[in-house]
Amino acid sequence: MSEGPSHKGPGAVLFAALVSIFLGFFLLYPMGLMLQRAFIVEGSFTMALFTSLWRDPNRLDAIRNSMLIGVTVTALCIVVAAPLAVITGRYSFPGKRWLTGLVLVPMIMPPFVGAIGMRQIMARNGAVDIILVRLLSFFNIVSPDTMGLVDLTRGGLVGVIILETLHLYPIMYLNLTAALANVDPALEESARNLGASPWRLFRTVTFPLTMPGLFAGSIICFIWAFTDLGTPLVFHFHRVIPVQIFNDAKAVNENPASFAMVVLVILLCAAAFALSKRLSGRRTYYMLSKNTRGAAGVPLGRRGTLLAYAAFGVVTTLAVIPHISVFLLSISRTWVGTALPSSVTLEWFSDVFSREDTMVGIRNSLFYSTGSTMIDVVIGVGIAYVLARRRMFGRGALDIVAMMPLALPGFVLAFGYVAAFVGSRSFHFLDPFVNPTALLMVSYSVRRLPFMVRSVYAGFQQVSPSFEEASMNLGATPQRTLRKITIPLVSANILAGAMLCFSFAMLEVSDSLILASERGFYPITKVIYALSMDIQRGPNLAAAMGMLGMALLVVSLLISGRVLGERMGELFRA
Repeated sequence: MSEGPSHKGPGAVLFAALVSIFLGFFLLYPMGLMLQRAFIVEGSFTMALFTSLWRDPNRLDAIRNSMLIGVTVTALCIVVAAPLAVITGRYSFPGKRWLTGLVLVPMIMPPFVGAIGMRQIMARNGAVDIILVRLLSFFNIVSPDTMGLVDLTRGGLVGVIILETLHLYPIMYLNLTAALANVDPALEESARNLGASPWRLFRTVTFPLTMPGLFAGSIICFIWAFTDLGTPLVFHFHRVIPVQIFNDAKAVNENPASFAMVVLVILLCAAAFALSKRLSGRRTYYMLSKNTRGAAGVPLGRRGTLLAYAAFGVVTTLAVIPHISVFLLSISRTWVGTALPSSVTLEWFSDVFSREDTMVGIRNSLFYSTGSTMIDVVIGVGIAYVLARRRMFGRGALDIVAMMPLALPGFVLAFGYVAAFVGSRSFHFLDPFVNPTALLMVSYSVRRLPFMVRSVYAGFQQVSPSFEEASMNLGATPQRTLRKITIPLVSANILAGAMLCFSFAMLEVSDSLILASERGFYPITKVIYALSMDIQRGPNLAAAMGMLGMALLVVSLLISGRVLGERMGELFRA
């Protein structure tokens, strides 16, 4: 891609400096502070806090469980997504576009919302247990009065793994399909002509060429599963790192070992990304010709088409179980001891807009998310412009820092804000335990900044710099060219990025649970969590609010997918 004007420009330099200050203060400073408190005790460097982790059985158990969840979920995501990616990336069959769209369905709901509904159907005497008992009793295998054959919420670990897998496999799928699309078909055709079997072709040609996508998807899935806070909380599975840190954040200065655990998470995430880069960059493969396969792929016969439908049907059916459970819970008046609600109602949705606590959460989230999205638009568009159109010192470092939140769990950033600003005399206005408004906006914007940068950067890649060069050759200033030519040409990408930033901010979990401690400042996700803990009417109200959040994400993903097309997967790439 040819770049636009290569001069630095005072405006670009000033903008880069201001963005560096913003990201330095709200991203690097909290990280550096936690590193300092983890390694420096009473003015001396020490590893004592880290060694104390291995002597504490509760923290050691949390580390093991988090690693187990991350590795297991990643492996299951590969098992689920890889066959689907090969089917859509290599073959053509009727309804392919619709089935491909169904793969993305799990992304429209945060897993912790799904966990609220899954508790209803996966618990002892829940829908799954009742259906299984009825099926087995029909064949006289068990007694009709049998209870407790299935209870995936007991202990919580299995339920967390299942729900995380159903939520994250689309990210693996997006990365694998993008990688397969970049494989030159001429290389595979040459291998076939030389007598390679289908398995040998896949093992020696196709698979190595898709390794970058595989590792990118694996790292994202691992980090998201490893650091998820909401799902274990809802399943009452507290023996994981995120929940331990969530509990420590309530009294951040009373237990210094919590800083060691946070730094351990940062180092593990950084190591995971470094490993991904090393493994995917170990060999370099050059495409010798353009991909001439076309979007259609190899036509499948009738039997192959039926197998493709079956594969997508099974995965999609399993993937929508959490969504169905939340929907049923949101409309159920009575649902006890039956496979389906015995009576339904829409009163929970009306209650959402009539109760004070739920309306406060909606208003707060709209305010926080709008503010964070405005920050993302200003900063993200500017960073994308600098990366795509300017050659200046430090551009690579700016790119790395802007993408850093992809590898940074939300609870780590939120814990850093608590450590940096709670009780601070110099920055008392940022104390989240007094008023978390500013920090919630900032944390939402920092967390979703990569979405905006990559969305707009993709737009700049599709717009020829010659339009801007022609404008400046006719006497327009760089600022006028940016305002009149460049921004309008990438406006669709800006809209797509803004929609994603806004909708994901509305449903941000970790930052909201940690930073919002007073009910008057609760965003939607904190309200949902608080309601889910009320065993009377809470889960139904929480499910109704979750359905509204799902609707918002559906709209944003449809708009973004329409604009970005196949580049959609780049937003979820390590």
